[in-house]
Amino acid sequence: MLDIALPKGRLGEKVYSMFAQAGFDCPGILDDSRKLIFTNEEKGVSYFWVKPSDVPVYVERGAADIGVAGKDIIDEYRSDVYEMLDLRTGVCRMCVAAMKGFRDNADMTLRVATKFPEIAASYYGSLGREIDIIRLNGSIELAPVLGMSDVIVDIVETGTTLRENGLEVTETIMPISARLIANKASFEFKKAEILSVISGLRKTVEEKA
Repeated sequence: MLDIALPKGRLGEKVYSMFAQAGFDCPGILDDSRKLIFTNEEKGVSYFWVKPSDVPVYVERGAADIGVAGKDIIDEYRSDVYEMLDLRTGVCRMCVAAMKGFRDNADMTLRVATKFPEIAASYYGSLGREIDIIRLNGSIELAPVLGMSDVIVDIVETGTTLRENGLEVTETIMPISARLIANKASFEFKKAEILSVISGLRKTVEEKA
C-alpha cells in the first residue's frame, strides 16, 4: 500500500485527477465529507489531504511514501526528499517585483519583503547582494507601496495584482509547478510501486502536453 499526501484545494483536486487518469483512482475522495484518509486496496493506494506547505513534512518524515508539492514549498523548506516528476500543473514563477521605475542602489542594503525568506536569501546570496529580509505572511505587495521594502520576492501567476498596485516584475528567480516527491526510505523499500505510479503519471503529463 502506498500512502500519498495530496495538497488541499484546487491544485490537489487537479493532481488527484491525474492520479485517477493514471489508474490510481479512489472512490469517495472528492466527496464533501470530513473523512481524512481514503483507501483503494485494489489499486494499492491510500490518500490523505493536508495543507500544501505540510506535504513535504509528511513525506520527509515517512508518514507518506509520496506526495505532491509546489517547487516553491520544496525549495523554501529545503525538504530532504526525492523530487521525482514535474507534473506541469500549478504553473507560475517566483519573481522579484518593485514599484515601476525603481532603481537598485548597490551601495545600500536591499530591503526584501517575502513569504519565502530561504529562496530570497539563496537568490541574492548567489548574486553577492546584501539584503534585509522582511518576512510577511500576506499582502506582500503592500510593503513597497508603503515604503517598507524596496522589492518583494513572491509567486507571480498572471501579474494582475502587481499591475493594479503599481508594481512590475524586475527579475524571474525560477519557474514553479507541482512536483511528485518521494520519501527516501520508501523509494528503496517500495521502489516498484512508486515507479509504477510515476510511469502512469508521466503518461498523463505527456498526454496533456
